[in-house]
Amino acid sequence: MNTVKLLLLAAFCAATAARADDLLQVWAQARAADPLLRQAAAYSGAQEAASREARAALLPQWQLQRNELRETGGSRWNTTTSSLSQPLVDLAALREWDASRSQASAQSARLAAAEQAARARVAEAYFGLLSAQAQLATARANEEAFGRQVSEAEARFKSGLSAQVEADQSRAYRELARGGTLAAELALADAREALAQLTGAPAPALLPLRQALTAETLPDDAEAWAQRALQANPELRALQLDVQAGEQRISAARAGHLPTLSVGIDTTRQRGDGVPLSDASRTPTQVALRLTLPLFAGGATAAAADRAGFQRDAAREQLEAGRRAVLRDVRAQYLAVSQGAAQLRATQAAVEAAERALGATRTGLTLGTRSTTDLLLAIQTQAAAQNAQTQARHRHVLALLALHQAAGSLGDAELATVNALLEKN
Repeated sequence: MNTVKLLLLAAFCAATAARADDLLQVWAQARAADPLLRQAAAYSGAQEAASREARAALLPQWQLQRNELRETGGSRWNTTTSSLSQPLVDLAALREWDASRSQASAQSARLAAAEQAARARVAEAYFGLLSAQAQLATARANEEAFGRQVSEAEARFKSGLSAQVEADQSRAYRELARGGTLAAELALADAREALAQLTGAPAPALLPLRQALTAETLPDDAEAWAQRALQANPELRALQLDVQAGEQRISAARAGHLPTLSVGIDTTRQRGDGVPLSDASRTPTQVALRLTLPLFAGGATAAAADRAGFQRDAAREQLEAGRRAVLRDVRAQYLAVSQGAAQLRATQAAVEAAERALGATRTGLTLGTRSTTDLLLAIQTQAAAQNAQTQARHRHVLALLALHQAAGSLGDAELATVNALLEKN
C-alpha cells in the first residue's frame, strides 16, 4: 500500500512540474494583462496625440462658412465663404509644439520605465510566491517535528522516564508552530493573489530556483553602475525632458508678446434674389498677408510666463530628487548583489550546522545528556536556518534585477538570465 502511495505521489509531482510555468511565461502573461502597463501605454498615446494637436496650429487651416439671410421685404440670399490660411511666423505656436514633443518623448520614456517596473513586479511576485511556499513547507515541517516530539514526550511520561513538564513544553512549542503555519498559509494565499493581480489569471505552479545557486558577480564597481543609471534610467530621462519642456513653454509664453504673420486666401460667393446681378455672377477671391501685433492682454502673457517658470523650477527640483533616489537605489542594490555570495555561504553553513546540531541533540536526548528544551530549540533553529537560506537565494536574484532596473537596463534578456537559474521541467 505504501509503495502505491509513493508511486501516486511521484506521478502527481511529475505532472505538477510538467505544468509549472517559468519566469518568462509569467512575464508574457503579465505583459498582456497588467493594467498599470496598459495605463502607461495609454498615457504615452495621449501625449503623442497632444503633440500632433499642437503641430496643427502651424499647418494650413481651411474653413467653409455658409450664411442664409432674409430681409423684411422678403428678399433672400445666401453667402458661402471659403477661408484658407497658413501661419508663416508664429513663435508661440512653434515653441508650444516643441514643448509637446518633449512631453511626448518624456511619456515614451515613462512607458519604458513602466515596462521595466512591470518586469520587476513580476519577478517580485514570482519569487514572493516561491518564498511563501517554502515558508509554509518549513512551518509545516516544524509543526510536524514538534508534534512528533509531543508524542515521544507523552510516551516517556507514561513510561515514567520523564516528567509531565516535558510533554507540556513540547505541546506549547507545537501550538506556537501551528500559529506559524496558519500565518504562512495566509501569506501564501496573499502571494498567489499578488501574482494573479499582474497576470489576470489564477497563479500557476512555478518552477523553483536551483538548489545549487551560484551568486552572480558584477563586472563593474558601484560608481560605474551609478553613472550608467544617470545616463540610461528612463525615469530620469523623463524628468530631464520635463525640464526641457518647461523651458520651451517659458519661451512659448514670452512669445505671446511677439507679432505673428500669416497668409490667407478668402473666396466669397453670393446667391439669391436679394443679391445684385453684378455680384451674383462674381466669386471674388482675396489674398491677404496678415500681421498681428499684440498690444495688451490684461497681463495674461506675463502671468503665463511666470507660471511656466514656476512649473519649470518644480520640474528641476523633481529631477534632482529623482537623481538622488536613483543613486541611492543603485548603490543599495549593488551592495546587496555584491554580498550575495557571502549571504548564500552563510545561510548554507547555518543549515548544515543546524542539521548536525539537531541530529546530535536527538542522540543526546536518547542518552540523557540533552533536555527536551534543547531538542525543541534545535528543531526551531533548523527551521529558521532553512527559511533564511531560501530567502537569501530569492533576495539575491531580486537584488540583481533591481540593480538593472535602477540602471535602466532591466530588459527581457535580464529576465532570461534569471530564468536560466530555475529548475527545468
